[in-house]
Amino acid sequence: MVHTVLTAQGASVSPTGPGMYVPLVLLFVLAAAFAVFSVLLGPLVGPSRYNRAKLQAYECGIEPSPQPLVGGGRMPVAYYITAMLFILFDIEMVFLYPFAVSADALGLFGLVEIFLFIATVGFAYAYVWRRGGLDWN
Repeated sequence: MVHTVLTAQGASVSPTGPGMYVPLVLLFVLAAAFAVFSVLLGPLVGPSRYNRAKLQAYECGIEPSPQPLVGGGRMPVAYYITAMLFILFDIEMVFLYPFAVSADALGLFGLVEIFLFIATVGFAYAYVWRRGGLDWN
């Protein structure tokens, strides 16, 4: 964003040179200072009551194993299926939001298209539900 300055004669002059970047540099300095301040202040004001359970690794309810996951143990596929389903329905919301914003401008064509989109995602949801992808065992 370039700010123009009017001179006494009425001509507009744009600031150039290093002075133009001062607000941007100040913003980066402020962001870095806030990050450093937050990291340093957290341990000082936060609770420090640690016990053995808090110091152990947390693996979503699975007991930690001494073997590495690479080649040593198997992770349940249910975690990956849940993540993919989250991404699928999250992307659905990303496509529904622009429709909700411009529904009036799209008219009947947009309404038919969004019903077809919701029906397609509904079929995917029903398929996953019937196959047991939403059951957490």
